Amino acid sequence: MSAEGRAVLVAELDGAVVGCLSTSVMRVLHRPAPVGRISMMVVDAALRSRGIGAALVRAAEDTLAAQGCYMVEVTSHVRRTEAHRFYEKLGYEQTSVRLARML
Repeated sequence: MSAEGRAVLVAELDGAVVGCLSTSVMRVLHRPAPVGRISMMVVDAALRSRGIGAALVRAAEDTLAAQGCYMVEVTSHVRRTEAHRFYEKLGYEQTSVRLARML
């Protein structure tokens, strides 16, 4: 994954994995620099609201900035409204609509 510019970040508490996040980097013609993407994040439900997710996002932003990304976008299923509120609290805003089709 690292050869493709992807990262998997892991949060640990007392030696146990309590969260993880994955990133990717996209280089597209219509952007002035690479765009980083947080494509997956999960934190143990029993440990949410303790700053673990926010720490993972900050680490992802640092990682993506070091890879030359000028912005970070997040994908989240439309039904995950609590996740949307979490990201909004961290300063993320909805800027587009993503459409998908299974092949």
